[in-house]
Amino acid sequence: MDRILHFEQDEHGVVILTMNHGDTRNALTGNRLVDAFLAAFQRIEADPSVRVAIITGAGKVFSSGGSIHEMERQLGPDYDSAALRHEYKHGIQRLPLAMHKLEVPTIAAINGPAIGAGFDLACMCDIRIASERAIFAESFVKLGIIPGDGGAWFLPRLIGMSRAAEMTFTGDAIDTQQALEWGLLSKVVAPEQLIEESCKMARRIAANPPEAVRMSKRLLREGQHSRLDTLLEMSAAFQAIAHKTADHEQAVDAFIQQRAIKKTTH
Repeated sequence: MDRILHFEQDEHGVVILTMNHGDTRNALTGNRLVDAFLAAFQRIEADPSVRVAIITGAGKVFSSGGSIHEMERQLGPDYDSAALRHEYKHGIQRLPLAMHKLEVPTIAAINGPAIGAGFDLACMCDIRIASERAIFAESFVKLGIIPGDGGAWFLPRLIGMSRAAEMTFTGDAIDTQQALEWGLLSKVVAPEQLIEESCKMARRIAANPPEAVRMSKRLLREGQHSRLDTLLEMSAAFQAIAHKTADHEQAVDAFIQQRAIKKTTH
């Protein structure tokens, strides 16, 4: 596995994206990883056979977040605040925007520590499954900086404002048990079972009609900030589309046939 982001797709339409930059423990800055993610998302969006994407890391770390060497470079005299603002907007901030727009569901298979921007990357996913070896830290304040990649938007929506504030203000790490209790994770598994369990979840999703799944994801996203009447209007429009799909027709026919068979056997 020599690519900085390995792309693997199976026959179920499940894509596994594996971060592979051991020198920086899968840092998201100071390398080509953000660009690689954006290219992978474009490939996924262009391929209607893709139904779910899993994001994980090679080695023992999910992602260390921002590269400390990159931070050291940014302290140099050539970088004023305006240059740094521009670099964030046209650098790592492209990742949360692209993740949020991605139509297919995403699963973070968190194989180890998810720190800073690496933790925020996990929070950008729709579902999180973690190895028992994982830890999580919104650690920016430890370095005298703030979540510059959208963590302050994602984290409170997952675990509530009070717990998000605790993680953000202290920068302290939490373990998988606490993350599970706080609703951050769907499941904690043994390290050797992480990809298998993530793929099982992905295939359960992939077994459903893909357009219904994509529209359902869009509604969940819109529901985070829309008024109820606005969301209901959007839901009515999506439902009108869904009712006229072949997948819905086949599902209704199958249900009716199954019910008829049950009646004749009782």
